[in-house]
Amino acid sequence: MAPIQGKYQHYKNENIEDYFVAVGVPYIGRKMMSMSSPLMEITFDGENMTIKNSSLLRTVEQKFKIGEEYEEHMPNTTIKSVTTIVNDNEMMTNSVIPENQAKCGRHYLFTEDECIVTLTHEKANTPGKRYFRRVKE
Repeated sequence: MAPIQGKYQHYKNENIEDYFVAVGVPYIGRKMMSMSSPLMEITFDGENMTIKNSSLLRTVEQKFKIGEEYEEHMPNTTIKSVTTIVNDNEMMTNSVIPENQAKCGRHYLFTEDECIVTLTHEKANTPGKRYFRRVKE
């Protein structure tokens, strides 16, 4: 199975606009995020995980314990999330937006060459996808 831990460089999006609208990202923010190409780095330290996304716009680092609730600070809200390992090459983050109790999620699928992050929101018509190539070190 492909390892989860590593660095990944974003290279394309698929149906991302509908997801950003459902989440409530303003127009200019949607355009900037759609055009960004972040570097995602995933590391483990025992049961703790860190996911760091770095781009020209900003760097966001989430540190949490697998299977336990944590807060993610977004530009316009703070959401409650739980990340679980599905199997050797998949993980899932389920989140709730406190203001409206809307549910959203991120499914990570890892291969030897890439990571595909599928973004869902209960108000989005279609899931969005972000594709990242594994950075060979």
